[in-house]
Amino acid sequence: MPFDIPEFLDFDVAFEDTRMADKKYVINQTTGEPLGIVGKSFQCASHGDFFRGVVDTATETLNANDLDDADFSFRTARNGAWAMLDITLPNVRSTIQTDKSVTSIGNRIVSLHGIDGSCSNQVFFGAIDFFCTNGMISGDHDKVRKKNTSNFTMSNFIYELNRARTDFYEHAEQMQVWAYTDLKYVDVSTLLEDMLGSKRKSERMYSLYMQEAGTRGHNKFALYSAMTNYASYADERNGFNLKNTGNDTQAMSMWSREQEVSKWVSDDRFRMLEAA
Repeated sequence: MPFDIPEFLDFDVAFEDTRMADKKYVINQTTGEPLGIVGKSFQCASHGDFFRGVVDTATETLNANDLDDADFSFRTARNGAWAMLDITLPNVRSTIQTDKSVTSIGNRIVSLHGIDGSCSNQVFFGAIDFFCTNGMISGDHDKVRKKNTSNFTMSNFIYELNRARTDFYEHAEQMQVWAYTDLKYVDVSTLLEDMLGSKRKSERMYSLYMQEAGTRGHNKFALYSAMTNYASYADERNGFNLKNTGNDTQAMSMWSREQEVSKWVSDDRFRMLEAA
């Protein structure tokens, strides 16, 4: 399982005083570039140390077969101060079958790290739909949060890793139930407007749902797939383009969309569709 930190992320972190007594600069020690201003007591591990720790711990904890063919994908924001490692485990997979299609989902581990105070160390567990490469973080996802510090421990992460395979298959069983939940007689358009709170956004989401339904059938899994499509793409493919603010925050914005989807599937109005 070869794993390398991209060179532009694998830098040591240094600090320099600012003119404010209680603040200091976060510095990319390789380039000398300041990446943020933090409190005087702030400390953090480098991206390289954090992500290598995540991968080393996963390697020691999971079955070797689970990690075979693992895919490592990095996203960054804030000029490299914020980073996300998305690990897909294609050998931990399950099949979801609707009345019109069959698709496979694989296990996913997402870890976030910020060196400018933009986020605490976090690890999430979810799934990815191989049919359309939509990322899925369920409403009941497990999350490991620790203070952003060089003393970061992996003990909670190890505990969650030991549960991850079981939780993944339980989530897959839930999605199979969604695939059997018929929405033909549900007013999905109104449901989305109520849940999303924006007519324009709900209209675009309904359009995505109709596209998904054309492939997967009119069911709850197709609605979920429309939501995860929104969280996976931001271009002409789904009409949910991101505004280019010039502030290098696109990756963070896409991660925020995944959190939105997590809230939507936790909404009682989505949950109640089980009985539709």
